[in-house]
Amino acid sequence: MVSPHDSPRPDPSHPGTGGISRGSFLALGGLTAAATGLGAVGLQAGPLAARASAAPSVARLGEVTGPGLTDRWGANATDLGIPVRTPDGRILTVFGDTFDAPRAEEGDHRAPIALYADPDRPLADKVAWTEAVGGDYAADLVPYDLPVTTMLPGDVITLGDTMYLWLMANHGFGNVDHTEIWTSTDSGQTWQHGATMFGGAEQGGLLQQATWTYNPEDDHVYVLTTGFQRDKPIILHRVSGGAILDPSAYEPWGFANGEWAWGNPPTPVLEGSFGEMCWRIVDGTWVLSWFNAGEGTMDVLLHDGPTANLHEATHHQLLHTVPWGAETETGIAQPYGGYIVPGSTLEDLHILVSQWYNDGTPTSPNWPYWTQQFRIRGLA
Repeated sequence: MVSPHDSPRPDPSHPGTGGISRGSFLALGGLTAAATGLGAVGLQAGPLAARASAAPSVARLGEVTGPGLTDRWGANATDLGIPVRTPDGRILTVFGDTFDAPRAEEGDHRAPIALYADPDRPLADKVAWTEAVGGDYAADLVPYDLPVTTMLPGDVITLGDTMYLWLMANHGFGNVDHTEIWTSTDSGQTWQHGATMFGGAEQGGLLQQATWTYNPEDDHVYVLTTGFQRDKPIILHRVSGGAILDPSAYEPWGFANGEWAWGNPPTPVLEGSFGEMCWRIVDGTWVLSWFNAGEGTMDVLLHDGPTANLHEATHHQLLHTVPWGAETETGIAQPYGGYIVPGSTLEDLHILVSQWYNDGTPTSPNWPYWTQQFRIRGLA
């Protein structure tokens, strides 16, 4: 881990070769689903049915990052926020592009950074931060130089005494060159390079953005992946807990010869335009939350196992996109993220959702650029 002051950092807003502007990236979170060019086949094909029980209640608890909340660690403006329980029992939350100025795209840039939260604080009182990785100033978790312009987190998982962080190396924002896994054996205080994983073009670009969860019943980590660009479906792999750093050990789930099976070429398990995702086991139920870029909503699916037919899962759309200035309790402008906070239950689920006011112009306000906490009750 290096200090952000050791050397100048590349400008994360510069598109670079093959990249896209941040405004264009946010535009992908509109209300029209992009064509994926990949047709799912077999038993799990078809559009996602909005199959839901009684609608849960949703409450906006407010911001957890921004001035007065995270600026003391040089994180005035930050987004994402992927929380995980550490081996020593704390909650570590990993954030994406972070700026010490009171708006995105200004001041000192780092990515990713991480903050520790009070593990004993009731979730209904909102997440509260106690310290940053790096001390008084939240530091980059990992070092990198050009041509990498930013390293953005997909997900983080704890297995025994080791934490694993999935990162996407961007060569120009939105142009994922490859993915890496970094490891920590001191509950997130320091990180070491574990493995370079998958090239950005592998499986048609579907091995970039990731979320994973560990199933103790069979000692496997199950991994859902998609592209970073919010215009692709998701595919599924599994890997034994001891082989998480071996790309060749990831076994795909796919449809071939009339059946779904492990080892078949990967087939999309759900069509759509997927953004950031979070997959966790909550009260024995598998819960997938994600930014549905095709419809501009924050969604959850409740299902009974990693290979369940997701088209038959219980589906709730929790939040929907509205214009700035027209927000309601469940209407949020330019949302993304949607990460489940440890300690959540099906009756009282808490997720972290980001916002970024970027209109795609050079004079964009770039504020708010923060993470908020939402409370969902009644999913069970």
